[in-house]
Amino acid sequence: MPAGRSRVIPWATVMAGSLITIIPVVATIPLLPPFGFVMLLAWRLLARFAFKPWAAAPLGLFDDLVSGQPLGSAVLMWSLAFVAIDMIEQRLAFRDYWQDWLIAGGLIAACILVGRFIAVPVGAHVDTILIAQIAVTILMFPLAARIVAAIQNKRGAE
Repeated sequence: MPAGRSRVIPWATVMAGSLITIIPVVATIPLLPPFGFVMLLAWRLLARFAFKPWAAAPLGLFDDLVSGQPLGSAVLMWSLAFVAIDMIEQRLAFRDYWQDWLIAGGLIAACILVGRFIAVPVGAHVDTILIAQIAVTILMFPLAARIVAAIQNKRGAE
């Protein structure tokens, strides 16, 4: 695979994950996970050098523009997630799958909770639904990790 195309694939998959939020889905409760953020975490945790350290900001801006969140919220949260992963990587010499899932779960929960306080009035009663959304999103991480691993294998094979 050409080097330029190989570098675009991680960006395209994260952007495709963010675009999933514009698919018209009728739901009584909002459980749709932030797929773009989950894909970003999967790429960052499984393929460390797929993104430059600054890549979270433009991808977060794209997510803000298509998801309807307040402008700059994903830019801030995704950039802080990259910084947190860098700090964790400095402490841990080796990580396994369960540690990646734990790191992703903590960052997902933090991102959704901070997003709740940015986008929804504090008096709104959305806590039960928020916990369900966090659980569904954390359970989606292994799927995103499998997708990233399959793409990585294909990128390495060509």
